[in-house]
Amino acid sequence: MRLIDPSHPFYRPKWRRYLLVAVPFVWASVEWSQGNTIWAYLAAAIGGYLAWHLVLNWRSDSAD
Repeated sequence: MRLIDPSHPFYRPKWRRYLLVAVPFVWASVEWSQGNTIWAYLAAAIGGYLAWHLVLNWRSDSAD
């Protein structure tokens, strides 16, 4: 089961993919600074999942 579809046209611009990866990591740092470690780990895991699918395994059909 896929949670996101990397081949969708929404994810084509590079800036959008990087922004979607950065937001959960920023939120994880906010949660960590407030002492909510469980939520920080959860947000970081979401960021890692997005990074894996949208940055590390990105296969572009056309030039970005």
